[in-house]
Amino acid sequence: MKKVVFVLIVFVSNNIFSQGCSDAGFCTSENMKYGTSVDSLKHTIKFGINQGSADFDVSVFGMYLEYKYQINEKINLGTRINYTSQSKDAVSSSAISDGYIIADYLFTPTLSASVGLKIPFSDGNVKENGFALPMDLQPSLGTYDLVLGVSKKYNNLFFALGYQQPLNKNKNTFFKPLSTNEFFTTNQFKRAPDLLLRVGYSYEINNKWKLSPSLLPIYHLANDTFEDVTNQEIEIKGSEGLTLNASLLVQYLINNKNALEFNLGSPLITRDARPDGLTRSFVLNLEYKFSF
Repeated sequence: MKKVVFVLIVFVSNNIFSQGCSDAGFCTSENMKYGTSVDSLKHTIKFGINQGSADFDVSVFGMYLEYKYQINEKINLGTRINYTSQSKDAVSSSAISDGYIIADYLFTPTLSASVGLKIPFSDGNVKENGFALPMDLQPSLGTYDLVLGVSKKYNNLFFALGYQQPLNKNKNTFFKPLSTNEFFTTNQFKRAPDLLLRVGYSYEINNKWKLSPSLLPIYHLANDTFEDVTNQEIEIKGSEGLTLNASLLVQYLINNKNALEFNLGSPLITRDARPDGLTRSFVLNLEYKFSF
C-alpha cells in the first residue's frame, strides 16, 4: 500500500541545478522537489545524468549514483556519489566530486526532518599545467558540509526548508589574472551558509504521469571570502543575497518498481557575485529509479 512521504535526502552535487543553489543535490533532493510516493519496497537505486550552462561559457556535465535504504516506517538512510565534468575552450576538469550520507525521520506521512553530511573527494584545487583552476572549473567545492532540512505537504502543495553549513575552507589557490574580467579570486575560499525554501504544487495527470512546478528561493547568508597575497581575509562583495530558481519536474511511472524523471531548472533572480562556480543559466536532468 502506497503512502506519501517527504524524504529530504539532501544529496548535494556540485553542479546539477541553477545559479545559487547551495549545491544541486540540495535543491533537487526528494522533498526539495516534491512529495514522492513510496511503497513498502525497502531499497531504491537512482542513476542520473545532467547537462548545464554556467557562467563564463563553462559547459557542465554530471552523473550520479544514489542508494536509499528504508530501515523502517520512520527512518531512511541514503548515500550518493557524484561525477562532474566542466570545460571552457581548451581547459577542462573531470572527477568524482562528492559523496553524501543522510538520515531522514518521518514524524507523519506528510512531515519529515533530515540531517546529513557532504564529503568532498577533491580539495577544490584541481590544477592544469601547474596552475589552479577557478571554482567554476572545480569538480567539487572542496568542503565538508552539514545539511539540515524539514518538509511539509498540504494537499497538493508542498513546502521544504533547508540549511547548508560549510565546515571548512577549501584549498583553492586561484588568483584572477589582471588581464581578464572572468572568474573570481578564490584563494583559500570560504563559503557562507545557505538557507533554502521550496514551494511547489504536485499535479497527477494520471496514474503514470505527474507534473511538479515549483519556486526555490535561496538566501546566501553572508559574503564569501578569500585570502589575498598577505593572507588577509577579503570579503567578496555582492556574494551575499537572494537567488530565485524556477523548476519543472516531470515524472513517469513505468511500473511499481521503475520510474523516469525529467527536471528543468533556471534562475529568475541571481546574486551580483557568484564566486563558488555554481551559476547555471539552465540545467536539464534525467533520472532513472529502480526500487526493490
